[in-house]
Amino acid sequence: MKIKEFLGSVVLDKNAYEVGKIDNVDFDPATGQIEKIYLTLQKNIFSKDELEIDFEDVATIGAYVILNKEIPKDVEEEPVEATTVEIEDE
Repeated sequence: MKIKEFLGSVVLDKNAYEVGKIDNVDFDPATGQIEKIYLTLQKNIFSKDELEIDFEDVATIGAYVILNKEIPKDVEEEPVEATTVEIEDE
């Protein structure tokens, strides 16, 4: 698998809950091995969070990247409030 195929892969935790997508990776320059993967978590339309996972927590890589640990869901997500902005003509 090439790195560009790996980036953007959907990540599932051990319970098959979709955690996010791979956004970036850290390599050990001496060995070329992946040390960490960084996931983008889509919270809602306007908000994204990142999660850092040690590569040792990856169980399998295939159609999905499956972790060997559970990632807890957010207990409560704050709603996004709509705001109105007035623009003055000059």
